[in-house]
Amino acid sequence: MNTIEIETLREKLALYERIFDNINAGVLVIDANGYITHFNEPYGRFLNMDPDKQIGRHCTEVVENTRMHIVARTGKAEINHSHRINGQDMVVQRIPIKKDGKVVAVYGQVMFKDVAEVRDLAEQLSLLKSKVQLFEKEIFDLRATRYTFDCIIGDSEDITGLKLEAVKAADSQSSVLVTGESGTGKELFAQAIHNAGPRKLHPFVKINCAAIPKDLLESELFGYDKGAFTGAGAKGKPGKFELANKGTIFLDEIGDLPLEMQPKLLRVLEDKVFERIGGTRVIGSDFRVICATNRNLEEMMAENRFRRDLFYRLNVIPIHIPPLRERPVDILPLARHMLKKLAKEAGRPALRIEQKAGGALKRYHWPGNARELSNVLERAMYASDGSTICPVDLPFTPASGRHVSGRRSKPSLKTARDEAQITAIHQALAQTGYNKAKAAQILGIHRTLLYKKMKTYGIDLKPETHESSAGKKDNL
Repeated sequence: MNTIEIETLREKLALYERIFDNINAGVLVIDANGYITHFNEPYGRFLNMDPDKQIGRHCTEVVENTRMHIVARTGKAEINHSHRINGQDMVVQRIPIKKDGKVVAVYGQVMFKDVAEVRDLAEQLSLLKSKVQLFEKEIFDLRATRYTFDCIIGDSEDITGLKLEAVKAADSQSSVLVTGESGTGKELFAQAIHNAGPRKLHPFVKINCAAIPKDLLESELFGYDKGAFTGAGAKGKPGKFELANKGTIFLDEIGDLPLEMQPKLLRVLEDKVFERIGGTRVIGSDFRVICATNRNLEEMMAENRFRRDLFYRLNVIPIHIPPLRERPVDILPLARHMLKKLAKEAGRPALRIEQKAGGALKRYHWPGNARELSNVLERAMYASDGSTICPVDLPFTPASGRHVSGRRSKPSLKTARDEAQITAIHQALAQTGYNKAKAAQILGIHRTLLYKKMKTYGIDLKPETHESSAGKKDNL
């Protein structure tokens, strides 16, 4: 072999080595006995090893859980297998190289470009997994109902005007603040605005600021990286803002947001970027914000319990839903609509509301608004013996609008006392969204005594029952 041929071979070998070290994957080659003959630079960077120093070592000493030596022994290729390396689930290929029918080497490849790409892929998979779980829940909920403007029932000028305002808000990208008493249908309006806007094909992500402990609220909103705190998931978790990308985030009970969280929320709303807890990477998200509260935020600002700058950022498009007692013209259309749905879900024939019963519904004060109306109608439906809701079927008397047990009985002092207590319990539960602890505070009694009285009077009003039977219905 002359000098030119040797130089040509050297050039070819140098080219092959450059190709080998520039493959967008980690590559390892072993001989038939499992000893490493080739180890490229990307794999060395991933494992934090010097590639040259691994040559001659057995593959089991270098790569955890490796099966390269097993493929060398069996001669059977392993294509697209999962292999956990450095805490990451990688896709690997193990291909035996044969000569005259015998294995002379094994080519192994780990599918990645560099460490950053592996980390990004893992985070994307985690995000997709969370989105799938969210979408599964959304699909489950949407099987029961999907709130649109057609779901908002009412003939009053208030409701007609609010629907027009909300339709205009749907075409905007500005923040919306929906206010009103508990049970007036704030989430219904929020979903209707989302479903009528350009983001309707993207997620509607809800978080209740009052239902999540303040220690966990930040991680729920912004997510966390692995190892961020004790109990954190091994792969981290995206937050609600991350999941709401291109969609809408609904911050329910925004008035209950802890004061120390308010500047963090404000910064995210203004910049549309944030970091996960324990993370260093800045994450951007294109979301729209809709908030709701039954609190008076202006009073809270005066008492320094709610930041003014956050209020002005949220209250761009205000929508205030008046309580049901201020729009009696909506009571009967809403009651008929709810009763139709209740009967259908219970598998019962359609029911109508007798004239005097309708008058009683219109005269009642409705401290729990549409949520209480749904509860009253459901109880009346099961109390009715026929296809008509009569005054006697209602859990309050037509004349006074006071709650009673619904049983026909002779008047007595004990009956009057019981009726008064039942009335107070029902009204307290309605005012608090059927939160027993808060209802007991309003009544001025211990929660244990409230439970005892509810059991005595046969009041079984669990919050989750109302959420499913009332809150999940068209409640406005």
